[in-house]
Amino acid sequence: MTLKSDPGNFFEDFVVGDELIHATPRTVTEADAAMYTGLTGARFALYSADTFAQDCGLPSAPIDPLLAFHVVFGKTVPDISLNAVANLGYADGRFLAPVFPGDTLRAVSEVIGVKENSNGKTGVVWVRTRGYNQENDEVLSYVRWVMVNKKDPSHPAPTTVVPELPQAVDPRELPDRGLDLSEYNFVLAGSPFGFEDYEIGEKIDHVDAFTVEEAEHQIATRLYQNTAKVHFNQFAQAQTPRGKRLIYGGVVISLARSIAFNGLANAAEIIAINAGQHVNPLGSGDTVFAWSEVLDKADLGDGLGALRLRLVATKNTPCTDFPHKDADGKHLPDVILDFDYWAAIPKRG
Repeated sequence: MTLKSDPGNFFEDFVVGDELIHATPRTVTEADAAMYTGLTGARFALYSADTFAQDCGLPSAPIDPLLAFHVVFGKTVPDISLNAVANLGYADGRFLAPVFPGDTLRAVSEVIGVKENSNGKTGVVWVRTRGYNQENDEVLSYVRWVMVNKKDPSHPAPTTVVPELPQAVDPRELPDRGLDLSEYNFVLAGSPFGFEDYEIGEKIDHVDAFTVEEAEHQIATRLYQNTAKVHFNQFAQAQTPRGKRLIYGGVVISLARSIAFNGLANAAEIIAINAGQHVNPLGSGDTVFAWSEVLDKADLGDGLGALRLRLVATKNTPCTDFPHKDADGKHLPDVILDFDYWAAIPKRG
C-alpha cells in the first residue's frame, strides 16, 4: 500500500527556525461573514453594514478581525496542531490591515520554540504565524503555543528553546486601521460610551450568554477549515480521559467577544493581542458568559483611542461577581478563557 495521506507533524518533527508555508489560500466572502454572524451572534456595526463602515472612512464593511484570524489559524492546523492535545495560548498579535470580502488569505509560520514535557509523551511548540492577502500585504501576525503529541515517546528530547515574548503590545506600536471617525454614529453603533467613559480598573459584566450547541461549533470550526482531531474525531476522543471532542478555542473567543458587545459596542476593532489562555475546556451544552476589565488606555489621536481589555469567559457561571482566579492565583474551574487585547474605540469629542 502506498501512503499519500499526510499524518501531520508530531512534536519531534518541529525544529526551531523552520518555516512552514501552509496550503490552501482562502478567499473570504460576504457569505463567510454572514455565516460568522449566524454562528456567533456578532453585532458590531462596523462589520454589519457597508453604510456604517463608509461613514468611518472605509470602502465597505470589513471582515471581523477574529474571522480573519480564524481563517489564517485554520491554514496552520494541518502543519502545526493536527496532532495537538490543546492550543495553550497567544501573544504579540497585531491586526495590521483590514480584510474585505474578496480578499484571499494565506499563512506562513516560523517555529520559534520547543520544549518537551516531563511525561515524555508530549511537548510544547511555539510558532509565529503571519497572514497575507492577495497583494502580499501582511494583514495579521501572532504567536501561539500548542501542546503536541510525540509519535515516538522514546525519541530524544530536543534542546529546549522558550521564546521571549512581550507582556503586551506597546501602545506606541499599535497599527493604524485607517479609520476616519469624524462621522461616527454612536446611536447606530448601539452605545453612547466612548474612550473618555472607560476607567482603568473598571469591570463590566456583559450579562448575555450563549449555550454552545454541538452542530454549531462543528460548523464554525469547519468554516475555518480547522482539521484538528480533538475537535472532530469523537471515535479517537472517546479513548482519551476527556471522553469527548474539545470545542475549538477560537469559538470561545468569538462567542465571548460577541457577548462583550453589551458594554463595549464601540470597541469593535481588535488591533492587537497581548496574551491569551484557554485555561479550561468547553463542551457542547455548556453556556458561555463573559466579563471584561479595562487594564489600560492609550490616546491614538485623530478622534481615536484604544482600550486594553481583559476578556474573561466562563462556562455555566454568570459573571456578576467577576469570577477569575483563586487565592493562589489559579484560574477557577469554570473559567475557560483569559484574553488580553487592545481594541480601538472612538472619542466622543
